[in-house]
Amino acid sequence: MQTEEEHDPHFEPVIKLTEQVDAKTHEEDEEVLFKMRAKLFRFIKSDLEWKERGTGDVRLLQHKETKKIRLVMRRDKTLKVCANHMVTADMKLSPNVGSDRSWVWNVAADYSEEVASSETLAIRFGNSENANLFKAAFEDAQTKNAALGGNAEAEPETAAAPETPAVATDTEAPAELKEEASAAVEEEKA
Repeated sequence: MQTEEEHDPHFEPVIKLTEQVDAKTHEEDEEVLFKMRAKLFRFIKSDLEWKERGTGDVRLLQHKETKKIRLVMRRDKTLKVCANHMVTADMKLSPNVGSDRSWVWNVAADYSEEVASSETLAIRFGNSENANLFKAAFEDAQTKNAALGGNAEAEPETAAAPETPAVATDTEAPAELKEEASAAVEEEKA
């Protein structure tokens, strides 16, 4: 009589997988200008709250031929894209209310999902020094993209953007921030 511990069947695979498949990220033709770990949030207007989109490395990538710069962020472990958009001069980084280590901005067309969508994004860093490094790199990218042409928007310092609600320090926004966000959305509609 055999017990389960003694029974150890071994099966040979029917097909041996020897061929390697190259996975293309479409980032092969781009140079990394900035890379730092952060947490990304997006504002859900219908629920009037911030939802965490992912934690990972936010990168500013410059295409080697066109020299255009875009922001790309992938989640840790799964490497799923949680932000993917061109850095344009009409984007305005606004400091988050009550935090010196996060920024909020509006994106006309974010391609992290299958279709482009207008989003209000917020990004939070480990400390204020990292947040300020991101802001400097982001504004430098805006200036470079504007100089390349194809973007007749205002300079980053003078660009007007609608007011954006504050980001909570965790994934669920406190009640007072929800009220503030609700007021901001109502002002946008008016």
